[in-house]
Amino acid sequence: MFSFLSFSQSATKSYSLDASYFYGNIPRHSTSISHLITGHPEGVALSFSAKTFGEEEWQQRFNYPDYGATLVHTDLKNEYLGANTSLYGHYSFYFLNRNLMLRIGEGLAYCSNPYDKESNYRNSAFGSSIVTSTFLMLNYKKENLFKNLGFEAGLLMLHYSNGNFKAPNTSVNVVALNMGLTYNIGDNEQEYIKTITDNKYTEPIKYNVVFRSGVNMSDVIGSGQYPFYVLTAYADKRLSKLSAIQFGADVFFSRFLEEYIKYMSIAFPEDGVKGDEDYKRAGLLVGHELFVNRLSLVTQLGFYVYNPINYESGMYQRIGLKYYMNKSIFGGVTLKTHAAQAEAVEFAIGVRL
Repeated sequence: MFSFLSFSQSATKSYSLDASYFYGNIPRHSTSISHLITGHPEGVALSFSAKTFGEEEWQQRFNYPDYGATLVHTDLKNEYLGANTSLYGHYSFYFLNRNLMLRIGEGLAYCSNPYDKESNYRNSAFGSSIVTSTFLMLNYKKENLFKNLGFEAGLLMLHYSNGNFKAPNTSVNVVALNMGLTYNIGDNEQEYIKTITDNKYTEPIKYNVVFRSGVNMSDVIGSGQYPFYVLTAYADKRLSKLSAIQFGADVFFSRFLEEYIKYMSIAFPEDGVKGDEDYKRAGLLVGHELFVNRLSLVTQLGFYVYNPINYESGMYQRIGLKYYMNKSIFGGVTLKTHAAQAEAVEFAIGVRL
C-alpha cells in the first residue's frame, strides 16, 4: 500500500477594499419634496469585499462576483433632511473582461433629522429615524495599476424609504457621479476555476405557500401603525439554473385600510367612501426569481381582482430577497409598492414543494 500527499485545485482567500467620493442630485419624483431639494448631495462610500474564483458552481455561473459590506454617508444638503448613514450587504457583478462592475446593495439607513410634527414638520420624506435603503453602483474598475492599488469611477444611485412603516414617507433618491481607489488584499494571481460545461437544467413545477407580515400605516400622518397579513400561493417553473417564472395569487389583510376607510368616510364624504367597505383585497400575480447561491432576487407584478376601496392603484409591485434555509424552507424581505408609492415592507416565511 502506498500513500501520497497531493493538493487539489483550491484558492486562498482574497479580499478588496475600496473608497469612493460622490457628488450628485436629488431628482424631483414628487412635488411634495420640492422644498427639500436645495443643494447637491455628496458623501463617501466604503466597501469591503470577498472575491470568488469558482469554488462553488453559482460563482462560475455569475462570472465570479464579489460579495461584502458597504458603508455610505450622505449629506443631503438640506437642513430639514440632514444626513443619512447606511450599511448594506452587497454583491458585485463583472462584465467586459471584468472592467465594468455592477454593485447592488440592500440595507438600512439612519436619518439624522426625521420628521417631527413640532421641530421638523417640513421633512415630508422620512417619517422615521431608520429607513430601508438600496444602492446601485455602475463603475469602470481597473485593479492593480500600482501594485495592489487600483482606480474606479462611474455612476451611483441611492434610494431611501421606510416602506410606509411610518408616515410621512415620500422618500428620496440620489443620483451621483463617484470616483475612488481600490486596494486588493491577498493573492492577485489566482486563476478562475471553470468546471461547468452544460448550462441546461430542468425541474418540475414547484408550489409555494408564503405568509407575510409586518406593520405599516396610511399616508395620513398620525393615523397610527397597524399590523398586516398576506397569504400568497404560487407555482414556479425553472427556466434555467438561474431563473424561474411564477404565477399565483395574494390575499391581503391590511388593518391600516380599515382605519383609512373610517377616516375617509368622515373627513372626505364627497369622495364616496361610506365607511362600511371591506378592507380585504385579493390579487393575481406574475413574477420572476433570480437564484444566487441560497439567496434569490424576487420581482412580482400583480393586479387586484378584489379591491373595494381602490386604494392607490389597481396594480401593485413587489421586489425583494429570499434566503433558502434548505431546499424547501425560505425566509424573505420584500417591498410592496404601487408604482413609486410604497405600501409596506413585508417579512416572509414560506415553503417550496
